[in-house]
Amino acid sequence: MQDIIEGFIRFQRDVYPQQIALFKRLSTAQSPSTLFVTCSDSRVVPELLTQAEPGALFVIRNAGNIVPSYGPEPGGVSATVEYAVAVLGVRDIVICGHSDCGAMTAITRCTNLEHLPAVAGWLRHADAAKAINQSRTYDSDRARLDAMVKQNVVAQLSNIRTHPSVAVGIANKTLQLHGWFFDIESGGMLALDGRTGEFLPLLEHPEIYAV
Repeated sequence: MQDIIEGFIRFQRDVYPQQIALFKRLSTAQSPSTLFVTCSDSRVVPELLTQAEPGALFVIRNAGNIVPSYGPEPGGVSATVEYAVAVLGVRDIVICGHSDCGAMTAITRCTNLEHLPAVAGWLRHADAAKAINQSRTYDSDRARLDAMVKQNVVAQLSNIRTHPSVAVGIANKTLQLHGWFFDIESGGMLALDGRTGEFLPLLEHPEIYAV
């Protein structure tokens, strides 16, 4: 904890004075362009990966970068999606999975989660990806896990499209969806090409999007 405190002290002493104008502007309003949905994993930091300044990203983080389908009892994720799209007017939504994801590892290994009932219930929102993953064969455990992560990104893109605000944005062509896969070891990012269903290097294909 002391490292965290010392980090804040450095921010207040060294970083904030260089960005006073930015924080004064942000103190009364925000206008992020993108809703970024990713995993709670400590190794995945959206602002670092995108080199975004404060105010640029509206972020949802949870185990497995999951977005439950819209339902009669919307939860915190649904409320955040709705606010980002309908109130803040974000123009893009990114759902970003990552290599070595603990949540997806538990699914691929069929880990017994009876002692973690909340986790088990949450991961049911990835059942479609799980079914696809189990129907295929892979050359290695790493390949199976990476495929599960990507299939989960696709599944969550489908889930988020059931949210009314998102459906309206897509229909009116004011909103685009993006599916990303971040490889922690290489620092590389793959992006889902909605036309082909393939994940391609974002560095080489910066123009592609999922929906």
